[in-house]
Formats: sequence, structure tokens, C-alpha cells
Amino acid sequence: MQATNLIDGRAIAAQIQAELAQRIAELKSRGIQPGLAFVRVGEDPASKVYVGRKEKVSAELGIYSETHVLPETTTESELLGLIAKLNADKRLHGILVQAPLPAHIRPAVVYSSVSPEKDVDGFHPLNLGKLMLGDPTGFEPCTPAGIRELLVRTGISTEGAHVVVLGRGNIVGKPLAAMLAQKARGANATVTICHSATRDIKAHCLRADILVAAIGVPLFVKADMVKPGAVVIDVGVNRVPDQTSPSGSKLVGDVDFAAVQPIAGKITPNPGGVGPMTIAMLMRNTVRAAESQAVQ
Repeated sequence: MQATNLIDGRAIAAQIQAELAQRIAELKSRGIQPGLAFVRVGEDPASKVYVGRKEKVSAELGIYSETHVLPETTTESELLGLIAKLNADKRLHGILVQAPLPAHIRPAVVYSSVSPEKDVDGFHPLNLGKLMLGDPTGFEPCTPAGIRELLVRTGISTEGAHVVVLGRGNIVGKPLAAMLAQKARGANATVTICHSATRDIKAHCLRADILVAAIGVPLFVKADMVKPGAVVIDVGVNRVPDQTSPSGSKLVGDVDFAAVQPIAGKITPNPGGVGPMTIAMLMRNTVRAAESQAVQ
């Protein structure tokens, strides 16, 4: 496999975690241990894996974490009651409510109930508003922040670049577009958002200097949709049938990696690209929350 054009998310995440270790040590020298609460409702298999990975990195960095697992039948008011307790807990500087939530619970209500100062996932309306305004005092959503960090640390300039984002979701597509359009370092891009109602998505993709696939469709981006030399970022996590796997399925991205890699100037592997960066940004937000709350 040609590896020279791979963007190594694991290596860049490790750099960030090394930087965070120094900040955590400084906090601990002042008697402060960053604390992070995970809340998971139900037994979604992917959610269990994601929270497990976040717990592991927290432990490696010396961040105190606790996980609250609630049954699928938990009511919205019960979940809000737990979040109120976590908001008031001085040991905890960050709170993450793992998506997806059961259908009877409204995500917007839940995310709005997390204290903005502890909203290390960056989904509270106050933090999203700050993102839109270019106010750096808010917390940014972790996956978009991780994508921008990948670009910056790989030396990929977004200045004046045409970025095409496939997907208009609240977790990746919309916040990433807002970030990259800001008048700021690691931004200043011209951004196009494509979605299910976009006409001729292929034509838009072929104009992209940087193509971000966050559309939730397995292997959606094919070789004939990528401009030669373009940077391709694959955010997708899709489970598809695979008779050769013991589980009967496998995970693939939104990009047909084998076909696209020879054409791309730079490309993220999947796994090993965006995923580790999402966790690194969560840890960075948590450390920043601890630093901020320590001076209040």
C-alpha cells in the first residue's frame, strides 16, 4: 500500500496527548485533577465501544473519569436529573452525553441542560453560538475540531481553499463549515456544504481542494468524484455485511479508500484518521475546562 499520502490521525493524536500530559501535570501540582463524566443511555454496541475508548485515553492521561450507564427505558426527566447532579459536582470539569440517545429523548433538550462550562462536547447552544461568531472562549465540537487540527498539523493550507463538506449534520457538517469559513488561522476557506438534496454532488466534489465525507453512506466517494491531488478526509463509520468476518459485518468509511487513495494528494485512513483526533479534542476540551474552572 502506498503510505506516503496517508494522514496519520493516531500519530497526531499522540502529539496532542503528550502536550496535554504537561498541562495535566501542572494542574495536579496545584491539587487539581481534571474530571470527566460519560453518560450512556441504552446498550448501543457502537456507543459502548466509543465510551470505552474515551475511558481508556482518560486513564492514560491521568484524567479522572466516571461512566453512568442508564437503561434504554430511562425518561428524559430522569436523564436531566442526572445531568443536573453532574453539573453540580465539583470533581467533574466536563460532561459528555454519548449519542445516539433513545428515540423518546430529545437530544437538543439534553445538550442544552449540560452546563456550558462543562460542555466539552461543544453541543450547547451557547458554545455553538460562540463558534458561529468566531469567539474562541467556547468549546468546539470534537470531530470538526479534530479535522481542522489534522489539516493544520499536516501542513495543509485552508487559506483560500475550496472545501466541500458532504453532510449537514449538527455534529460534523455544519460546525466544520462554520469553523473553516472563519477569518482565522487554519480557516479562511471557501466552503460548500452538500447534502441529500444537492444537485450533481459529483460536480461539487470534483471542484474540492479538500473533500470531507461525513454523509453516512458506505463507500460513497468514488475515484471519479475526486480531483487529482485533493485532500480527502473520511469521517464515516458504517457497518456493512461481511461474510469473511466472524461477526458477519465490518466497518467502512464514507470513502472508497482503495480506489481514491491513488488519486488523492493526502487522505485519512479509516480507521486511524479522524477517530483518534475526536478523542484527543475531547481530552483537550476537558483539560481546558479544568484550567478555566480552576481560576473562577
